[in-house]
Amino acid sequence: MTKPIAVDLGPVQQTLLIPLLGRAEQTRRAQGLIHDPKAVKIVESLDYDFDKWRGNPSLLGASLRTRMLDEEVEAFLALHPSGTVVEIGCGLNTRFDRVDNGTVRWVDLDLPDTIALRRRLFEDKERCSVLSTSVLDFDWMDEVARMGGPWCFISEAALIYLEEPQVRQVVAGLAERFAGAWFITDTVSRTMVDNQHRHDAMRHLPKDSWFRWVCDDPRSLEGWGPGIHLDRSRTFLDASPQLQRRLPWGMRTFLKYAPRFMTRGLRGYRLNRLVLLPPEPLAEEGGDSTGERLGE
Repeated sequence: MTKPIAVDLGPVQQTLLIPLLGRAEQTRRAQGLIHDPKAVKIVESLDYDFDKWRGNPSLLGASLRTRMLDEEVEAFLALHPSGTVVEIGCGLNTRFDRVDNGTVRWVDLDLPDTIALRRRLFEDKERCSVLSTSVLDFDWMDEVARMGGPWCFISEAALIYLEEPQVRQVVAGLAERFAGAWFITDTVSRTMVDNQHRHDAMRHLPKDSWFRWVCDDPRSLEGWGPGIHLDRSRTFLDASPQLQRRLPWGMRTFLKYAPRFMTRGLRGYRLNRLVLLPPEPLAEEGGDSTGERLGE
């Protein structure tokens, strides 16, 4: 019998086990949101107490979030089949396997303890690189830049654990280095941050692993630097019909009628697509392009 693999992760890194369990539970369902046998195998191989989370509603939410973000990456790859996708805070996600189109260049990035565990559970794959580093150690951007674009950066339940000034540094760094890139991230409201002690999953973890970055309005990110444009922002209420049809009946009914009586909490958690626009060209010598645009 194979000995279970010990989980030696920092407090924040342990949160990656929540969506892992969610994907495993959905895979065991006949019509689950996700088919991820790898997640089932990993859960069964780890020496960790998952019982505190089993059956919690937030596990379904985590899987719905994952699939909605899969759709964002698929939309990027439909436009740029050979583009470079960087998953910031990859955890034990299997997104590359789900969206691989045969030509994408992929980068999984996470902290050293997470990558050490990931290397024990995942095999190396062609076109999929692994970076063991903090997102705040910006040297990783040099390596990603050398891979060539277009680029798509995705952060699922990763940046929300940082302080806002740290998130600003990451977003500003991406905007400066990767013109035209997509940046996909989730955001949480002040209400959600202040009520984590009631969250069915987070309440079982120490407070130093809770959400930190508060973002009540994703449009505020546009003020973090030139060229940052919010292209799309969705809640679970905006899940595609294809995904909603795979939800349990109770969840489908809730999403159908929730806008009528309970939207504040649902709208506090958002999935956002930002486009990092290239800088506007300077006016040619002898002309005043600004005046021309204004009709002067």
